[in-house]
Amino acid sequence: MIENTVVKCILKSLKNSLGNIELAISVDAEQELLESEKLYLKLKERRSGIEDIISLQKADAFEYNVVIDVHAFPLPLEMGQTYDFYVVLGEQAEEEEQQPKEVRLSAEVDAIERAYHIDQTTELLILPYTTDKGNFSVKVKREAKIIKFDQIQLNSEEISLKGYAGYLSSENQYQVKDMNLIIKKGGETPIEEKFPLQLEKKAEGLDRMREDGFIPQVFHFQVDIPLKDIPFSSDKRFVYRLFLEFVCADENNTDIVFNSTALVLGDRKNKLKGLVSVVKTENGLIRYEVFKKKKKQTVCIRVNDYSLNTRIKYFLKGKKKQFVSKVKKLKKVRNSFVTKTYKTLFTMASRMPVKSKTIIFESFNGKQYSCNPRAIYEYMRENHPEYKLYWSVNKQYTAPFDEKKIPYINRLSIKWLFAMARAEYWIVNSRLPLWIPKPNHTTYVQTWHGTPLKRLAMDMEEVHMPGTNTKKYKRNFIKEASNWDYLISPNAYSSEIFARAFQFDKTMIESGYPRNDFLHNDNNEETISAIKNRLDIPKDKKVILYAPTWRDDQFYAKGRYKFDLDLDLHQLREELGEEYIVILRMHYLVAENFDLGPFEGFAFDFSAHEDIRELYMISDLLITDYSSVFFDFANLKRPMLFFVPDIETYRDKLRGFYFDFEKDAPGPLVKTTDETIEAIKQISSPNYQLPVSFEPFYNKFCYLETGDSSEKVVKTVFGTK
Repeated sequence: MIENTVVKCILKSLKNSLGNIELAISVDAEQELLESEKLYLKLKERRSGIEDIISLQKADAFEYNVVIDVHAFPLPLEMGQTYDFYVVLGEQAEEEEQQPKEVRLSAEVDAIERAYHIDQTTELLILPYTTDKGNFSVKVKREAKIIKFDQIQLNSEEISLKGYAGYLSSENQYQVKDMNLIIKKGGETPIEEKFPLQLEKKAEGLDRMREDGFIPQVFHFQVDIPLKDIPFSSDKRFVYRLFLEFVCADENNTDIVFNSTALVLGDRKNKLKGLVSVVKTENGLIRYEVFKKKKKQTVCIRVNDYSLNTRIKYFLKGKKKQFVSKVKKLKKVRNSFVTKTYKTLFTMASRMPVKSKTIIFESFNGKQYSCNPRAIYEYMRENHPEYKLYWSVNKQYTAPFDEKKIPYINRLSIKWLFAMARAEYWIVNSRLPLWIPKPNHTTYVQTWHGTPLKRLAMDMEEVHMPGTNTKKYKRNFIKEASNWDYLISPNAYSSEIFARAFQFDKTMIESGYPRNDFLHNDNNEETISAIKNRLDIPKDKKVILYAPTWRDDQFYAKGRYKFDLDLDLHQLREELGEEYIVILRMHYLVAENFDLGPFEGFAFDFSAHEDIRELYMISDLLITDYSSVFFDFANLKRPMLFFVPDIETYRDKLRGFYFDFEKDAPGPLVKTTDETIEAIKQISSPNYQLPVSFEPFYNKFCYLETGDSSEKVVKTVFGTK
């Protein structure tokens, strides 16, 4: 069996042979495989899970070769695909009843990206690369900014960075003229400094990588950052992130500038520790450190005041961290010293006199002024001034509350603790921290935040989220749901699912969602025009709203999810840019910051916009996937598309659906950018009508939402009109 025989499979070399990828693989095995023990190479598309196998040809005792035609990949080439490679023992791969024994193919090829291929048929870039864990994969893209560090050094005078970088594009033949390293610090007083790279074309060894005689625009570089040129303020702690700027020339020799995302080290084995230098300057002792962030591997430069007082401060802070760390190691997080103390204080505060007619509102863990809590708040503010209304707000997201002069309390502060413990009502749209004991005098109204398409809580077969497992997730969810006194439901379909999935047996308010009152009561040209003016959206073009959801199994850490933008904005702009613009609205759990600089005037990122309801209102068309946004958008009776390249994986592995989504979705399902563009062109035609599936969908899910759902909820909970 391969697990007993093959220890490791290593890609030793590869070559781009005019559209064929030639791989030479070394098998690290305890003994040579028998002739009957054939090896296969498996290609697996990461998002869809679709795979295929190709026979490996034995070249020597432990060496194998294979030639792969890029058009023989498991799926037709499409922007956004990623293929991972495995070596599989042939006999096991052919058995249907047993799981194949396989080994991930690792890579030991320097500057592997130089073997990229531009497919002339699809105008796509097929880019080999090495993953953070050292494995071999291939991406399908339209452009790529390659940046690799070979060496990072720090001394008393400068920070020196060496590596290689390049800009590759399948659709624009730009010539790289210069590159600059940019260091940036954000915050209230942002700082940006630029340092030129010394370039040397990286052309050696190309005969081992390519057979087309083409020299990729990938360059060796070195850049030296004088410490004296790094801005510093003695009263602040500065952390800079690094970016690369590519200065290119188009066919008319006009300069075009592209910026990379924040630079990452890309090598998890390199801890990047010990790069510290303390320098005596006219401002006193300054400490410089080059380090990488643990989660995203981002390379950063930290600049510290290193005076005696500051050192004492950070020494004490370090001791405090050590103490907290020891406590956490001894006990579970929920029983840690801080949590237990806070819980005790909360319990004590809840025994104080009740603040009658006081309501605390919270939306998405205190990060937004939005959703059902907002709708109920605005109705109460207008119709019931006798109630005292406050918002629970994460201190990093207070701007919209300050701007609108909405009373709020910083979430998890001491003041918040007493306010929550003494309030008569909580109105919340997502789960509260599990350790919070709900007082007996508090009525907890859980509004929830969507009509369920994806399976929820007890209905989920497996949980793939970070920081938990299936059993723990379900146990904690049901414990939280037991605190709810009321649960708002948008329709009878949802009521049935909520009762079962949440094991909820108290009062279900089947009212429609309050947040959708706005879509019925304010759907007019005056409102739409005012929103577009405020958001600086062009009025002479139609608006496409792209609002996808998050994937449980793709994450950086608990509560911070990855998202790959598979929808090709280049192609959308080229085909539809004269008539449409695109606004992006990512789920609040998605951690990505997309660089939309190349799409200025066409694509806009409104992920941080306070409430998606305004984006619904100004949009002529919605593109989503499995997000519950389409249930709400349907109230406007406008066209919808469903971009679902990974539907098989999502349907069968991650969540599963409550109804036949592929059959009953109120709009066409598309898997590629080409299909998306074709569907939009059909929608743009003068004779377009909503699909026949729309009316039964609307009648099943939107029948309660007529503009008075907030009133229904308030009347049920507070006994008032």
